[in-house]
Amino acid sequence: MRRLFAFLLTLLAWPLTSGAAEVQAIRTWSAPDQTRLVFDITSPSEHKLFTLDKPDRLVIDVKGTQYRGAAPTPDLKDVFISSIRSGIRAGTDLRVVLDLKQPVKYKSFLLEPNDQYGHRLVVDIAAKAGAGTSLPVVTEIIPPADKPRDIIIAIDAGHGGEDPGALGRHGTREKDVVLAIARRVKAAVDAEPGMKGVLVRTGDYYIPLRNRMTIARKHKADFFVSIHADAFKDARARGSSVYVLSKRGASSEAAKWLAEIENSADLVGGVSLDDKDEVLASVLLDLSQTASMQASHDAADQVLRNLRKLGPVHATKVQKARFVVLKSPDIPSMLVETAFISNPKEEKKLRDPSHQKQIARAILDGVKRYFERYPPPGTLIAMEAAREPQTYICERGDTLSEIASRHRISLAKLRSHNGLESDTIRVGQILQIPVEG
Repeated sequence: MRRLFAFLLTLLAWPLTSGAAEVQAIRTWSAPDQTRLVFDITSPSEHKLFTLDKPDRLVIDVKGTQYRGAAPTPDLKDVFISSIRSGIRAGTDLRVVLDLKQPVKYKSFLLEPNDQYGHRLVVDIAAKAGAGTSLPVVTEIIPPADKPRDIIIAIDAGHGGEDPGALGRHGTREKDVVLAIARRVKAAVDAEPGMKGVLVRTGDYYIPLRNRMTIARKHKADFFVSIHADAFKDARARGSSVYVLSKRGASSEAAKWLAEIENSADLVGGVSLDDKDEVLASVLLDLSQTASMQASHDAADQVLRNLRKLGPVHATKVQKARFVVLKSPDIPSMLVETAFISNPKEEKKLRDPSHQKQIARAILDGVKRYFERYPPPGTLIAMEAAREPQTYICERGDTLSEIASRHRISLAKLRSHNGLESDTIRVGQILQIPVEG
């Protein structure tokens, strides 16, 4: 009878536990300006977050959820979390307590399963406005008047942290190879006199897409390059592609910039928008964005030509799309799909350090050639261009008027300087570019 009674109690308890969600793992990703916690959970569950002070803590309660593992240990370099504790509350609910190093702001959301992960509860924490923080501060160093400044190239490795990007047939993760390539691009840029590379993502963590352009702007970047690896269901797809922002994407982003109050103090082409009426601000933004898009296309075209020398390209012309990371109105930007990681042959090449260096060199040479054509004032390239006679080798698709416009000289002066009787030019023809003044 006693055994029967125990068996009946087990049956009664079964419905209560069988439907409970389970946290299978808790993972942390530390970035310089935020920390992300990811709960791998068997099914979506109600949750709530709140903070406590004296000392500062963030409490995460997940209803009807069990967790049998140990709480993760945060990265020693994490600027927000000192320790993590977990336990069961009221017999049914998971409680996770983050002991904090400073006051924080937070947000949470649920993610649906994908090809690599099941259900996830994501918690992002960042510094609370006005709170002291140990985040790195970008200090602007103003060079002496007689010393040129560096051209700054912001290099963005796509994905990161919880977001692995595309996955190759042999397990290669996009986030890993693009970070390796980005580091090689930075090394190549830094080796060039008068140029400096800045990594947007320096490690394995995720940065929200719009924040990537914010980081570039804080470093006063002259150009932004986002590096990715493409993927497609057909393993035969191959080749690299280069993208710039589409006009439609630019227009929609401009509207967002003007609509969001936090953007009112942003600089566009060196002009503050916060004291301008909506019409004038819109015009200034459009002018800045139009110039940025043209510069982006010119540089992207140079990079694509270089990538074509390394192997087949997926698209023979620069493509236009509405990628969020390309939507800065004041920084020329491009996105490079280095290869198809879903193609086993290209996946192998992407893992090869030698090929990574070749890709990095192709990107650098393309961007450098663009800045040799359009050197920013006050830079070493601009100073050298002013001292030395310039030449230009005509390429397919060039017109004399476009070449004159690129070098900021009149068509008549370019024609006269080269003894041309017409505007006809040929591929490979060398033109002398007159120096103004």
